[in-house]
Amino acid sequence: MMMPVPNDRRLNILVTGGAGFIGSHLCDALLQAGHTITCLDSFVSGSRANVAPLLNHPRFNLVEADVCDPYVHDGPLDRVYNLACPASPPRYQLDPVHTMMTCVRGAGHMLSLSERHGARFLQASTSEVYGDPEEHPQRETYRGNVNCIGPRACYDEGKRAAETLCFDMLRRAGVDARVARIFNTYGPRMQADDGRIVSNLTVQALTGEDLTIHGDGRQTRSFCFVSDLVAGLQKLMEVEQNPHQPVNLGNPDEYEILDLAEKVLEMTQSPSRVVFKPLPEDDPRRRRPDISAAERLLGWRPSVPLQQGLLATIEDFRMQLGVQSPRQETRRPVGQPAR
Repeated sequence: MMMPVPNDRRLNILVTGGAGFIGSHLCDALLQAGHTITCLDSFVSGSRANVAPLLNHPRFNLVEADVCDPYVHDGPLDRVYNLACPASPPRYQLDPVHTMMTCVRGAGHMLSLSERHGARFLQASTSEVYGDPEEHPQRETYRGNVNCIGPRACYDEGKRAAETLCFDMLRRAGVDARVARIFNTYGPRMQADDGRIVSNLTVQALTGEDLTIHGDGRQTRSFCFVSDLVAGLQKLMEVEQNPHQPVNLGNPDEYEILDLAEKVLEMTQSPSRVVFKPLPEDDPRRRRPDISAAERLLGWRPSVPLQQGLLATIEDFRMQLGVQSPRQETRRPVGQPAR
């Protein structure tokens, strides 16, 4: 967590997508540091509950709007964090055209706004720009293996185009734009129907449903707790010298999906079984960030271990779902298909 700043360094900050999972945690951290926050969200995937505790805060302002539309900001503006866009495949595939426009048109509007106000800009990009990577771990110099016409392309290619806009505006217009490539992030405030692997497995375990694993479960992911990710975003925004490159933000610890399922079952004490389904099209086989640039440029490295982060996430889902601790029951070992 970053220390509060002196009064003369308190900033006026716009966070788009600020009612989302990551965005709301970022708003919390920036308010705690003493800044004045405008949260802009269309509530396509964000949740009013995430920002409800902030509505009476004197330095917090909520604006319901879509970044696909032009936005005029009244008053001074020092920083723009552009986090607007659904980030889970079920959400961004629901309206792929709007997803693409959110990535491209939204980034364009926010970059132009930053240019008018002389504000520093941070674009939330994604590890999905690497596609199903042939390089492992993934460095920022890797150009990716993306299917540009597949069902995930609206998000993957949208974020790649947003990155292009950022660096073009940096070169052409002098906008101080920074790009964070965010790897799998988890923690409290994920929605039960989010559709990503941590939320899926946790909700299924807590409700006694079969744990659904696509493919053979040997594909890997790296999981970063949300507080670590938020700290990395702030460090990238506030480092004085623009990195002039995208920066990976994620946890380099790599886990097979079966390993994650085993941990969730153990920590929830769930009797749920594991079932296997076909792997979705273009689902990446391996995903792990090389964070040497973040360590070198920002002095940042995640510190929350998976066990600790999962505990907080599971407890948050217990409260969301109103689920008590499950009964102690014998469960099927992970990796043994249900009959």
